[in-house]
Amino acid sequence: MNEVKHIVSDIKNGNIKPIYFLMGDEAYYIDKISEYIEKNVLDESEKGFNQVVMYGRDVTVEEIVSSAKRYPMMAERQVLIVKEAQDLARTIDKLESYAANPQPTTVLVLNYKYKKLDKRKKAYKAIAKNGLIYESKKLYENQVSDWIRRVLSGKKYQIEPKASHMLVEFLGNDLSKISNELDKLTSVLPVETIITPIHIEENIGISKDFNNFELLKAIGDKNVVKVNRIINYFCENPKKNPTIVTISTLNGFFTKLLLYHGLKDKSKANIARSLGVNPYFVGDYTTAAKSFPMRKVAQVIAMLRDADVKSKGVGANQSQSDILKELLFKILH
Repeated sequence: MNEVKHIVSDIKNGNIKPIYFLMGDEAYYIDKISEYIEKNVLDESEKGFNQVVMYGRDVTVEEIVSSAKRYPMMAERQVLIVKEAQDLARTIDKLESYAANPQPTTVLVLNYKYKKLDKRKKAYKAIAKNGLIYESKKLYENQVSDWIRRVLSGKKYQIEPKASHMLVEFLGNDLSKISNELDKLTSVLPVETIITPIHIEENIGISKDFNNFELLKAIGDKNVVKVNRIINYFCENPKKNPTIVTISTLNGFFTKLLLYHGLKDKSKANIARSLGVNPYFVGDYTTAAKSFPMRKVAQVIAMLRDADVKSKGVGANQSQSDILKELLFKILH
């Protein structure tokens, strides 16, 4: 995020590069930088003649270069944005000659999503020398809650840790999807609101009581009645609660619990740091560790691997619901 802010700040200050090669697995920041350039580099009166958006599937590198070499009309510069530029992956090396000597009055933006340009290639070196290359990396899921907090803070909102965790559990680390849901929340809730699980349930449709977070907590407490209620809800709503996702979430939890047992320093700060979790959730691991000693945790991880294989249709004729119910029975007994 700091790198993105720096890029935007440079553009605001008039330090505009002739080429922006935006690549990587996280589309969110690629889109944000590209959109900022599209909206702000040219005045509205200049865009009609001097701003062009192309799509990688519809053009060749040669056509892009030809357009980039043109001079702007009645403006200081022209902006050429190539969306889905990853569709040109096989021929992108042909950009090297233009990148070695780019047109100074053109701002060429290439959105090269889900791929990376090889640093050993001449094209990469030429762009890096005369333009800007930005690699947008996926956040790990344990980093996303902090990202949510910072985004909301910038809009003058706060969010409870459990509410943030619900979003991550439901949407993973797809920042674009999460951003869309945050926009929904901030459009209906007044500024300065502290977003709670109830807000998430009412506005996004994620149950505050029947989700993987509550399932983990119930398992850690060995609350059999609550576990069964949640599992029954999951089985009745399989599209919202896929078995494969639940198994993956359980595996992450018990893997962290195994790490917890191996820690010598069990201070709250060290547990949070070592497990990569918000300090708010440390108590859940402390409680679960009492219910699940190290040997049992190791057994559970083996059970999860077996259930994961079965859930993918290998060596089992059980339904997804039966696989999940059998797994939870074994874990709790």
